[in-house]
Amino acid sequence: MMLLAALWIGFYLLRTARCADAVPYRDAHAGPIWLRGAGDSEGGGGLVLFGVCTLVMDVFKTGYYSSFFECQPAIKILHPLTQAVFVILQTYFLWVSAKDCVHVHLDLTRCGLMFTLTTNLANWMAAVVDESVHQAYSHSNASHARLAADPERVGSQAGGDCACATTVCQIFERGYFYLYPFNIEYSLFASTMLYVMWKNVGRLLASSTHGHGHGHGHTPSRGSLFRETFFVGPVLGLMLLLVGLAVFIIYEVQVSGDGDHTQQALVIYYSFNIACLGLMTLVSLSGSVIYRFDRRAMDHHKNPTRTLDVALLMGAALGQYAISYYSTVAVVVGVPRDTLGALNLAHALLMIAQHTFQNVFIIESLHRGPPGAEPHDAPPKEPCLTFANPDALHTLPTCPPTPRSVSPSLVGPQEATAIFLAPRAHWRRRCLKDISLFLLLCNIILWIMPAFGARPHFSNKVEVDFYGYSLWAAIVNICLPFGIFYRMHAVSSLLEVYVLA
Repeated sequence: MMLLAALWIGFYLLRTARCADAVPYRDAHAGPIWLRGAGDSEGGGGLVLFGVCTLVMDVFKTGYYSSFFECQPAIKILHPLTQAVFVILQTYFLWVSAKDCVHVHLDLTRCGLMFTLTTNLANWMAAVVDESVHQAYSHSNASHARLAADPERVGSQAGGDCACATTVCQIFERGYFYLYPFNIEYSLFASTMLYVMWKNVGRLLASSTHGHGHGHGHTPSRGSLFRETFFVGPVLGLMLLLVGLAVFIIYEVQVSGDGDHTQQALVIYYSFNIACLGLMTLVSLSGSVIYRFDRRAMDHHKNPTRTLDVALLMGAALGQYAISYYSTVAVVVGVPRDTLGALNLAHALLMIAQHTFQNVFIIESLHRGPPGAEPHDAPPKEPCLTFANPDALHTLPTCPPTPRSVSPSLVGPQEATAIFLAPRAHWRRRCLKDISLFLLLCNIILWIMPAFGARPHFSNKVEVDFYGYSLWAAIVNICLPFGIFYRMHAVSSLLEVYVLA
């Protein structure tokens, strides 16, 4: 599939390069800001990070399987090499073509984009299954280290055929398992960008969007990306991020020890998550309250990217909803009722509340107009200009007092130059930026923990004893990948909210 998708991408790039009328319009909304690059005319800026990490993973995987190639099928060595070629070509394709609204060979283009999208989803499913098998095997054998060998290799080692005894081989094995989260996110984000391209095939935009126009979008200036905040949100979010990293390290070190160390690790893990989720819930709720006083008009223009973002946020949250629901049932109905069970119950309930209020905040933010946009039913305001020529002031309505003035000596006495003085940022805008940054940093640490191996679902025996290991492992392995994707997708959406606030 990857070879066929790579061939189609090459055909698409050649066709659009030779036919000047193939792409008459460009959609400035295509792809989240952090993937396409804020203010850039091209797409895929943030996608390069995941692509590079995926390439490094393919190198490690190739080195790992090459260490005992005599007892491995050749396809296991060819697969990461093929994926590396596909990732390089696809990343370049999304970089230059993510905003295209193609108007030639519509059916062929739609089929090619959908086939490439399906290829990415197949890669995502394969990576999720591989990582889930590895994690399940590691946590079902407490006597092994966290990054124990995968079941296939262990079975081979029993026969003495495929021993990974060298230090280099073990480094390759550990390395490519650590890089799996980046491969998973790359495939999902590439799929979302390809879906937006598929929706834009044959799409007609306003005349202002011809060529490299921006349509209904509002692209922020680069100079304003890191201004106009109270710094409370970034500082508090960064503190939680650093504390979360320390908690994650402590959890990973102690959870595989004896019973007392495992209990202590779980208490620390759940306590941090409860505090973090509680703060995120309150902050998201406060952001929604602030929007009740926001007079900006709602943006109802057609935007495939925003529609997809909302659908993915709501759909991906269902995975964590399911895990929290089953955990709540196990804690309430099962036994024993101890401190760890109470922490697990509080964690599950707060997880549901945090996802709900954060989704409400993000969705409402994405549907707000640009700064300064007034509702359609708002009364018109009288124009207010500050002129450099004082003689022209008597012909205009009286302006409200302003803390800044323009000296007449700045220009000649015969010139009347209108200068629009930008209003100072309102406190609501600063609060929304702080809220967005705080939630963004918290979602990053809540993505890091499960993505890189934290599985309290198996270390905490409440659910395992209630449902049985096989059923509970199936629930977690099906639902958790959606929860992990939700966190990273929430990061991209919150960055969009922050930039456009």
